This record gives sequence, structure tokens and C-alpha cells, in this order.
Amino acid sequence: MRMTKAIKNQIMEILARTYAETTTALHYSSPFELLIAVILSAQCTDVRVNIITARLFAQYNTPEKILELSLSELEAHIRDCGLFRSKAKNIMETCKILCHEYQGEVPATFEELIKLPGVGRKTANVILSQLYNIPAIAVDTHVFRVANRLRLATGETPLEVEQGLMKAIPREQWGQAHHWLIWHGRLVCKARTPECGRCAVAQLCPSYQKTSQ
Repeated sequence: MRMTKAIKNQIMEILARTYAETTTALHYSSPFELLIAVILSAQCTDVRVNIITARLFAQYNTPEKILELSLSELEAHIRDCGLFRSKAKNIMETCKILCHEYQGEVPATFEELIKLPGVGRKTANVILSQLYNIPAIAVDTHVFRVANRLRLATGETPLEVEQGLMKAIPREQWGQAHHWLIWHGRLVCKARTPECGRCAVAQLCPSYQKTSQ
């Protein structure tokens, strides 16, 4: 099956209708809370992150308040999150930078964000898109998998997929498309057992066409 621009557009139109009202599953009430939640979400489900942040943010919801904790105390608060020791260290260092260089505010440029410990391309793009309405595509495991399966963008690294999606999707849709692909990956195009029988784009999916022949 040859993937043309027209087919890619058709897939995105269907996903847009199917997941029109979706947004991030992470709970937050400030830019700082979203930043910490996304840092915690690496190799951890959003459900688990929401449990952790509900507990943490009840008392420690600003960089200044986080810095009142010792490293071991912060580790205890996020212990049920994967890689909690390295994440605690990164969060502490990020809070120091936010306080010392940004008056406690979350910066609004990609270049500034990726200088924060624990913040990579994915996290920076989530922050830019979700908080500041700056067009960006964050490639997590769901987006990476779905983009490759649908051949919207193929690549062996998240960066390759991100660059491919930026070409395939109109710039004004980047932020929304990120959510469409994530939710399609979570609900239908799952890693081990994709539910192709109820997939809205199955007839346009080259991976499904291969398995159904």
C-alpha cells in the first residue's frame, strides 16, 4: 500500500473527528505542576503520575516549596514512580534553576526548556504546546508507535518521527495531532494487541493491510 499525502490527510481527518475533545491526561493547575508531571511521566503511566502529583502538590506545588524538601524527602514522595531517584535529583536541580534564573516561572522557549535537568525534546514540546500554544509535536511511545504503524512518519528514533510528522501534518494542527495520536495509541493501537477490529482508520492502515491479507 503506497502512502500518499492524500491518504495521510484522510487518516488525520478521521483521527481528528474521533479524538476531537481529547487533551492531556495529566492533572495540573499551573505551568510548574505540568512541568513536574511531564518529567515524572517518563516510563510511568499518567494514571500513576496523577496519584503521585495529587499527593505531592497538596503541599509542594511551587519550585520554592519543593526546595524546602531534602532530596531523600522528595524521593519518598515520588517513590512509586519509575526511576524515582534520578527524577527526584532532576526535579531538585530544575527547581533551583527556575528560582535562580526565572523567578520561579516556567520558560517558554524550546532552547531554555531543554536546559532544565530531566527535560528532553518530548517534555519541552509538551510544555510549549500545552501551556503556550506554540506549535509542537511531542513524540512519546504512543505517538512513535502509531506514526510508524500508520506510516504517517517512519523512523527509528523519536526525532526522526517528529520531523516526519511535522512534514505530514499542517503546523496549525501539531499540538492537537499530538493528542489524537496518543489517545489512539492508548485506546486502540496498543503496543502488544492492537484492536484493529474497532480501529477507525484500519482500512487506510498499511500495517493492518499486511496482517489481513
